[in-house]
Amino acid sequence: MSDGSVASVSYVGEYSFSKPARDEIVLVAGLGVQGDVHAGVTVRHRSRVRADPSQPNLRQVHLIQGELFGEVGEQGFTVAPGELGENVTTRGVDLLGLPRGAVLRFGPPPASGRRRVAELDAAAPAAFGGPRVAEPEAASPADPVAASPVGSGRAGSAREVVAAARRVELTEAFERAVVALEAAVEREAWSDPRPAVVITGLRNPCGQIDGFQWGLLKKVAYKDDDGRFVRKAGVMGVVLRGGAVRPGDPFTVELPPLPHEALDRV
Repeated sequence: MSDGSVASVSYVGEYSFSKPARDEIVLVAGLGVQGDVHAGVTVRHRSRVRADPSQPNLRQVHLIQGELFGEVGEQGFTVAPGELGENVTTRGVDLLGLPRGAVLRFGPPPASGRRRVAELDAAAPAAFGGPRVAEPEAASPADPVAASPVGSGRAGSAREVVAAARRVELTEAFERAVVALEAAVEREAWSDPRPAVVITGLRNPCGQIDGFQWGLLKKVAYKDDDGRFVRKAGVMGVVLRGGAVRPGDPFTVELPPLPHEALDRV
Protein backbone atom coordinates (compact mmCIF):
# COMPACT_ATOMS: atom_id res chain seq x y z
CA MET A 1 0.00 0.00 0.00
CA SER A 2 0.98 3.63 -0.51
CA ASP A 3 -0.62 6.90 0.50
CA GLY A 4 -1.37 10.14 -1.28
CA SER A 5 -3.69 13.12 -0.94
CA VAL A 6 -6.38 14.85 -2.96
CA ALA A 7 -5.28 18.28 -4.23
CA SER A 8 -8.52 19.23 -6.02
CA VAL A 9 -11.82 17.79 -7.26
CA SER A 10 -13.89 18.82 -10.29
CA TYR A 11 -16.95 17.98 -12.33
CA VAL A 12 -19.12 19.55 -15.01
CA GLY A 13 -22.63 18.69 -16.16
CA GLU A 14 -22.11 19.44 -19.84
CA TYR A 15 -19.53 18.48 -22.42
CA SER A 16 -16.53 20.72 -21.83
CA PHE A 17 -12.79 20.08 -22.00
CA SER A 18 -12.01 21.71 -18.65
CA LYS A 19 -13.92 21.23 -15.39
CA PRO A 20 -14.32 23.80 -12.60
CA ALA A 21 -12.89 23.03 -9.17
CA ARG A 22 -15.47 22.13 -6.51
CA ASP A 23 -15.59 21.88 -2.73
CA GLU A 24 -16.43 18.19 -3.09
CA ILE A 25 -17.52 15.53 -5.55
CA VAL A 26 -19.78 12.58 -4.81
CA LEU A 27 -18.83 9.21 -6.26
CA VAL A 28 -21.71 6.88 -7.14
CA ALA A 29 -20.92 3.15 -7.35
CA GLY A 30 -20.88 1.82 -10.89
CA LEU A 31 -21.72 5.22 -12.40
CA GLY A 32 -19.06 7.84 -11.72
CA VAL A 33 -19.16 11.38 -10.35
CA GLN A 34 -22.64 12.61 -9.51
CA GLY A 35 -23.64 15.41 -11.86
CA ASP A 36 -20.71 14.84 -14.23
CA VAL A 37 -21.44 14.49 -17.94
CA HIS A 38 -19.25 11.38 -18.17
CA ALA A 39 -21.09 9.40 -15.49
CA GLY A 40 -22.84 6.23 -16.64
CA VAL A 41 -22.64 2.43 -16.91
CA THR A 42 -21.99 2.61 -20.66
CA VAL A 43 -19.68 5.00 -22.53
CA ARG A 44 -20.38 8.73 -22.24
CA HIS A 45 -17.50 10.34 -24.12
CA ARG A 46 -19.01 11.62 -27.34
CA SER A 47 -16.57 9.90 -29.70
CA ARG A 48 -17.15 6.58 -27.91
CA VAL A 49 -20.94 7.03 -28.00
CA ARG A 50 -20.83 7.67 -31.74
CA ALA A 51 -18.66 4.59 -32.33
CA ASP A 52 -20.59 2.15 -30.12
CA PRO A 53 -22.92 3.35 -27.32
CA SER A 54 -23.20 -0.15 -25.84
CA GLN A 55 -19.54 -0.33 -24.74
CA PRO A 56 -18.89 -0.35 -20.96
CA ASN A 57 -17.80 2.91 -19.38
CA LEU A 58 -14.32 2.21 -18.04
CA ARG A 59 -13.66 5.97 -17.90
CA GLN A 60 -16.14 7.05 -15.21
CA VAL A 61 -13.55 8.94 -13.17
CA HIS A 62 -10.49 10.74 -14.55
CA LEU A 63 -7.55 11.26 -12.18
CA ILE A 64 -4.33 13.21 -12.82
CA GLN A 65 -1.19 13.32 -10.71
CA GLY A 66 -0.76 16.98 -9.77
CA GLU A 67 3.01 16.66 -10.18
CA LEU A 68 2.40 16.75 -13.95
CA PHE A 69 1.48 20.43 -13.74
CA GLY A 70 4.90 21.21 -12.30
CA GLU A 71 6.62 19.22 -15.04
CA VAL A 72 4.88 21.03 -17.88
CA GLY A 73 5.23 24.32 -16.01
CA GLU A 74 9.00 24.00 -16.34
CA GLN A 75 8.43 23.79 -20.11
CA GLY A 76 6.41 27.00 -20.27
CA PHE A 77 2.83 25.73 -19.81
CA THR A 78 0.46 26.87 -17.09
CA VAL A 79 -2.12 24.26 -16.09
CA ALA A 80 -4.40 24.35 -13.05
CA PRO A 81 -6.39 21.47 -11.50
CA GLY A 82 -9.43 20.52 -13.58
CA GLU A 83 -8.21 22.28 -16.71
CA LEU A 84 -7.25 18.98 -18.40
CA GLY A 85 -10.70 17.61 -17.61
CA GLU A 86 -9.87 15.46 -14.61
CA ASN A 87 -12.26 14.81 -11.73
CA VAL A 88 -9.55 14.24 -9.10
CA THR A 89 -6.11 15.85 -8.93
CA THR A 90 -3.76 13.95 -6.63
CA ARG A 91 -0.44 14.38 -4.89
CA GLY A 92 2.13 11.90 -3.65
CA VAL A 93 1.40 8.82 -5.78
CA ASP A 94 2.65 7.89 -9.25
CA LEU A 95 -0.75 7.13 -10.76
CA LEU A 96 0.77 6.21 -14.13
CA GLY A 97 2.88 3.50 -12.49
CA LEU A 98 -0.06 1.75 -10.84
CA PRO A 99 -1.07 -1.69 -12.12
CA ARG A 100 -4.41 -2.38 -13.73
CA GLY A 101 -6.99 -3.14 -11.02
CA ALA A 102 -5.38 -1.05 -8.27
CA VAL A 103 -7.97 0.41 -5.88
CA LEU A 104 -7.83 3.96 -4.51
CA ARG A 105 -9.74 4.45 -1.24
CA PHE A 106 -10.42 8.04 -0.21
CA GLY A 107 -10.57 9.38 3.32
CA PRO A 108 -9.00 8.30 6.64
CA PRO A 109 -8.91 4.52 7.17
CA PRO A 110 -11.76 3.32 9.39
CA ALA A 111 -10.79 2.83 13.02
CA SER A 112 -13.25 0.04 13.72
CA GLY A 113 -11.77 -2.58 11.39
CA ARG A 114 -13.59 -4.43 8.64
CA ARG A 115 -17.19 -5.52 8.37
CA ARG A 116 -19.20 -7.33 5.75
CA VAL A 117 -20.22 -5.20 2.78
CA ALA A 118 -23.88 -6.14 3.31
CA GLU A 119 -23.74 -4.90 6.92
CA LEU A 120 -22.11 -1.64 5.86
CA ASP A 121 -24.66 -1.04 3.11
CA ALA A 122 -27.55 -1.64 5.51
CA ALA A 123 -26.05 0.55 8.23
CA ALA A 124 -25.11 3.56 6.10
CA PRO A 125 -26.46 3.37 2.54
CA ALA A 126 -26.00 7.10 1.94
CA ALA A 127 -22.23 6.64 2.25
CA PHE A 128 -22.32 4.45 -0.85
CA GLY A 129 -24.52 6.66 -2.98
CA GLY A 130 -27.68 4.82 -1.91
CA PRO A 131 -28.72 1.19 -1.35
CA ARG A 132 -27.71 -1.43 -3.87
CA VAL A 133 -30.16 -2.50 -6.53
CA ALA A 134 -30.29 -5.61 -8.66
CA GLU A 135 -30.45 -3.74 -11.98
CA PRO A 136 -30.11 -0.06 -12.96
CA GLU A 137 -32.69 1.66 -15.08
CA ALA A 138 -32.14 0.50 -18.65
CA ALA A 139 -30.47 2.95 -20.98
CA SER A 140 -32.07 3.47 -24.35
CA PRO A 141 -29.82 2.16 -27.15
CA ALA A 142 -30.84 5.21 -29.18
CA ASP A 143 -29.81 7.72 -26.55
CA PRO A 144 -27.76 6.16 -23.72
CA VAL A 145 -26.55 9.58 -22.57
CA ALA A 146 -30.02 10.99 -21.94
CA ALA A 147 -31.14 7.71 -20.37
CA SER A 148 -28.38 7.61 -17.74
CA PRO A 149 -29.72 6.75 -14.25
CA VAL A 150 -27.52 9.42 -12.67
CA GLY A 151 -29.73 11.88 -10.85
CA SER A 152 -32.67 9.48 -10.75
CA GLY A 153 -32.05 8.60 -7.10
CA ARG A 154 -30.89 5.07 -7.92
CA ALA A 155 -27.36 3.78 -7.33
CA GLY A 156 -25.40 1.71 -9.79
CA SER A 157 -22.87 -1.02 -9.08
CA ALA A 158 -19.49 -1.80 -10.57
CA ARG A 159 -20.89 -5.25 -11.30
CA GLU A 160 -23.24 -3.64 -13.80
CA VAL A 161 -20.28 -2.24 -15.75
CA VAL A 162 -18.88 -5.78 -15.93
CA ALA A 163 -22.28 -7.06 -17.04
CA ALA A 164 -22.42 -4.41 -19.78
CA ALA A 165 -18.96 -5.50 -20.94
CA ARG A 166 -20.06 -9.13 -21.23
CA ARG A 167 -22.79 -8.17 -23.69
CA VAL A 168 -20.43 -6.69 -26.30
CA GLU A 169 -17.22 -7.45 -28.14
CA LEU A 170 -14.17 -5.85 -26.54
CA THR A 171 -10.65 -5.02 -27.67
CA GLU A 172 -7.85 -6.91 -25.93
CA ALA A 173 -6.97 -3.89 -23.78
CA PHE A 174 -10.60 -3.40 -22.74
CA GLU A 175 -11.00 -7.10 -21.97
CA ARG A 176 -7.98 -7.02 -19.66
CA ALA A 177 -9.35 -3.92 -17.94
CA VAL A 178 -12.75 -5.58 -17.41
CA VAL A 179 -11.10 -8.72 -16.00
CA ALA A 180 -9.16 -6.55 -13.52
CA LEU A 181 -12.33 -4.65 -12.60
CA GLU A 182 -14.26 -7.86 -12.04
CA ALA A 183 -11.48 -9.23 -9.83
CA ALA A 184 -11.53 -6.02 -7.74
CA VAL A 185 -15.30 -6.33 -7.33
CA GLU A 186 -14.94 -9.93 -6.15
CA ARG A 187 -12.28 -8.92 -3.60
CA GLU A 188 -14.80 -6.56 -1.99
CA ALA A 189 -16.50 -9.38 0.00
CA TRP A 190 -14.74 -7.87 3.01
CA SER A 191 -13.71 -4.24 2.95
CA ASP A 192 -13.97 -0.79 4.51
CA PRO A 193 -16.64 1.79 3.70
CA ARG A 194 -14.48 4.50 2.14
CA PRO A 195 -15.26 5.80 -1.36
CA ALA A 196 -13.17 3.79 -3.80
CA VAL A 197 -12.20 3.77 -7.48
CA VAL A 198 -10.75 0.85 -9.46
CA ILE A 199 -8.07 1.99 -11.92
CA THR A 200 -8.83 0.56 -15.36
CA GLY A 201 -6.29 2.23 -17.63
CA LEU A 202 -4.62 5.31 -19.04
CA ARG A 203 -6.31 8.32 -20.52
CA ASN A 204 -5.58 8.48 -24.24
CA PRO A 205 -4.59 12.14 -24.83
CA CYS A 206 -6.26 13.73 -27.84
CA GLY A 207 -6.03 16.90 -29.93
CA GLN A 208 -8.28 18.81 -27.53
CA ILE A 209 -5.21 19.27 -25.34
CA ASP A 210 -3.59 21.39 -28.05
CA GLY A 211 -6.85 23.29 -28.32
CA PHE A 212 -6.41 24.14 -24.66
CA GLN A 213 -2.72 25.13 -24.99
CA TRP A 214 -0.90 24.62 -28.27
CA GLY A 215 2.09 22.29 -27.98
CA LEU A 216 0.99 20.71 -24.69
CA LEU A 217 -0.12 17.47 -26.35
CA LYS A 218 3.47 16.56 -27.24
CA LYS A 219 4.43 16.92 -23.58
CA VAL A 220 1.86 14.40 -22.36
CA ALA A 221 1.82 11.96 -25.33
CA TYR A 222 5.09 11.03 -27.03
CA LYS A 223 7.54 8.23 -27.82
CA ASP A 224 10.44 7.73 -25.41
CA ASP A 225 14.02 6.91 -26.36
CA ASP A 226 13.13 3.23 -26.68
CA GLY A 227 10.27 3.93 -29.07
CA ARG A 228 7.55 3.20 -26.52
CA PHE A 229 4.51 5.47 -26.53
CA VAL A 230 4.10 7.39 -23.27
CA ARG A 231 0.75 8.73 -22.08
CA LYS A 232 0.94 11.11 -19.09
CA ALA A 233 -2.51 12.75 -19.04
CA GLY A 234 -3.76 10.69 -16.11
CA VAL A 235 -5.64 7.48 -15.45
CA MET A 236 -9.25 6.38 -15.67
CA GLY A 237 -11.34 4.33 -13.27
CA VAL A 238 -14.70 2.88 -12.29
CA VAL A 239 -16.37 3.70 -8.97
CA LEU A 240 -16.30 0.64 -6.73
CA ARG A 241 -17.82 2.31 -3.67
CA GLY A 242 -19.61 5.64 -3.41
CA GLY A 243 -19.22 8.64 -1.15
CA ALA A 244 -17.87 12.19 -0.98
CA VAL A 245 -14.29 13.14 -1.89
CA ARG A 246 -12.88 16.54 -0.95
CA PRO A 247 -9.61 18.45 -1.37
CA GLY A 248 -7.23 17.52 1.41
CA ASP A 249 -8.58 13.99 1.79
CA PRO A 250 -5.93 11.30 2.11
CA PHE A 251 -6.18 8.21 -0.04
CA THR A 252 -4.72 4.74 0.12
CA VAL A 253 -3.65 2.60 -2.83
CA GLU A 254 -4.39 -1.12 -2.64
CA LEU A 255 -2.50 -3.20 -5.18
CA PRO A 256 -4.09 -6.27 -6.79
CA PRO A 257 -2.52 -9.71 -6.35
CA LEU A 258 0.58 -10.54 -8.38
CA PRO A 259 1.40 -10.68 -11.23
CA HIS A 260 0.74 -6.99 -11.92
CA GLU A 261 -0.13 -5.70 -15.39
CA ALA A 262 0.90 -2.25 -16.60
CA LEU A 263 -1.87 0.17 -17.53
CA ASP A 264 -2.94 0.48 -21.16
CA ARG A 265 -5.20 3.08 -22.75
CA VAL A 266 -8.95 2.68 -22.27
